[in-house]
Amino acid sequence: MIKSIDYKTCSEIFNNNYVGYLSYISNNKPYVIPITYFYNEKDKYIVCYSGNGHKINAMRKHNSVSLNVSDIYNNNKWQSASAHGQYKEIDKSNAKLYLHEFSLGIKNIVLRKERKDLDFISEFSSKIFDMEIPVVFLIKIDNMTGKMKS
Repeated sequence: MIKSIDYKTCSEIFNNNYVGYLSYISNNKPYVIPITYFYNEKDKYIVCYSGNGHKINAMRKHNSVSLNVSDIYNNNKWQSASAHGQYKEIDKSNAKLYLHEFSLGIKNIVLRKERKDLDFISEFSSKIFDMEIPVVFLIKIDNMTGKMKS
C-alpha cells in the first residue's frame, strides 16, 4: 500500500542521502537533473553548488525549485521525499563556509552509510575542481512531502 509520509520521515530520508534530483523551470519547461546536496535539518535548507550554466541561469529567473530523494529497495518497498522551496544564491564571501558544511556533512553520511572515510571533496564530487569559482546556493525549504510503499 502506498501512503503519505510526514515531515519528520521526509527529513530522515534527506538526512540519510546526498544525491537527489533537482527540479527547476527553464523556458516554461520542467527540468530534472541529479545533484549532490547536503541537508541542514536544523535551519531547513539544502546546500548545493554548480558551475554557471543552464540550471543556474534558470533558477535565477524562476527561484521556485524542488529536490527529490528516494530510497528504493525493490518494487514493493520504497520511500520518496520532496523538498519544495526557494533558490538562494550565496555571495562569494560566504560560499566557503557553506562548501565546508557541505563537504563535512557528506563525508559523515558516506562514512555512516558506506563505511568509507573520504579525505577530499573530489572523492564524491569532482566538478568543483573543473571550475574556477563554483556557484554555491541554498534551497530554503518551504515544505516537504513524501510517499512510501511497504
